[in-house]
Amino acid sequence: MELGEAVRSRRTHKAYGREPVAREILEELFALATWAPNHHLTNPWRFRVVGPASLERLRAASDALQPGSGAKLDRAPTLVAVSALQTGDPVADEEDLCSSAVAAYLVLLGAHDRGLAGYWRTPAVLRDPAGRAALGIPDDERTLGLLHLGPPRQAERTPERAPVAEVASFLD
Repeated sequence: MELGEAVRSRRTHKAYGREPVAREILEELFALATWAPNHHLTNPWRFRVVGPASLERLRAASDALQPGSGAKLDRAPTLVAVSALQTGDPVADEEDLCSSAVAAYLVLLGAHDRGLAGYWRTPAVLRDPAGRAALGIPDDERTLGLLHLGPPRQAERTPERAPVAEVASFLD
């Protein structure tokens, strides 16, 4: 798939088939993510594939935080928690956070290229100590969200985008 087409045709999906994403494909997606630009080649991104036991812990932490919210974790057959390693240096941490966000998007684009659907969520449970503990995310990492991945169950509409003139300016 051509890059421009991939960017313009990728959509957020909330309905998935039941088949989980194979480990080999996940490893390919994470390898693709390592090509995200990152200052000083720090490789700050961290990906955690959520298995059955960690999903139960995360669901319980989510429901304790907001009753009923754990059900949203069951939308996709494969969940990947994304975080960025933080050093305590404010400039490096901001760069590493941005770089990790690019790496997460590369996972979504790579999944789309392989015919998979994706959804990037930032649930409150990932900012809660119990949710972080459920996934083994240490204090020196900042969470970016959960990537929901799996086979698409339906096509998604193409949303309107802002005109370039609203989001870009050309300076003297």
